[in-house]
Amino acid sequence: MDYHPDAGHGLSHDPFKSCTVPRPIGWLSTLSRDGVANLAPFSQWQNLTWDPPMVMFAANQSVLGGKKDTVRNAEETGWFTWNMATWGLRDAVNVSSLALAPDVDEFELAGVSKAAGKESGVPMVGESPCHFECRYLQTLHLPANEEVAEVDLVIGRVERVHVDDAFILPDGKLDVARLKPIARLGYYDYTVVEQVFEMKPPGASEAELAGLEGRSHG
Repeated sequence: MDYHPDAGHGLSHDPFKSCTVPRPIGWLSTLSRDGVANLAPFSQWQNLTWDPPMVMFAANQSVLGGKKDTVRNAEETGWFTWNMATWGLRDAVNVSSLALAPDVDEFELAGVSKAAGKESGVPMVGESPCHFECRYLQTLHLPANEEVAEVDLVIGRVERVHVDDAFILPDGKLDVARLKPIARLGYYDYTVVEQVFEMKPPGASEAELAGLEGRSHG
């Protein structure tokens, strides 16, 4: 098939939603100015660069109107925290996706515990094995054809990384297959990482390999 997005695709579901896959889950916790904890998943989340490490997430407008709580809280307090969404936490991730009033604490609703952050004061999901404490940098607002589709693209700098030692292999790599992170496939569909395979670019220089592996080089 071949179509222009503005003209429509003629299918019961939008193919665009399920082509760029799998998408990492940005399970983000924030605090409001009044100290209310918020927890919500975003499937438009990604690393931007690594030195210094920076990340981004994109949030559509809330169906309740205006910016989503995560965006507003990050802008007002200057912090947000990423929590790895795993297979074992999938139900909590799903519950925390509901559109709720700003005074609702999704940690309590999802049945997960709060662990104290060291840089931000924003609570982390205690049961999650990996966390980034992120300092808010900026928001880029992108217009759309309808209000709810407008996007707030939020960029942050990772100021502290937390990883459960149980998932660090002897060679220093993370045991991703044991972590079992989940990812979005579009619609209501998700996947889980249970198999890992390695591919090194043939003929790559030492500098190229160092960058891909995330290690320093002289």
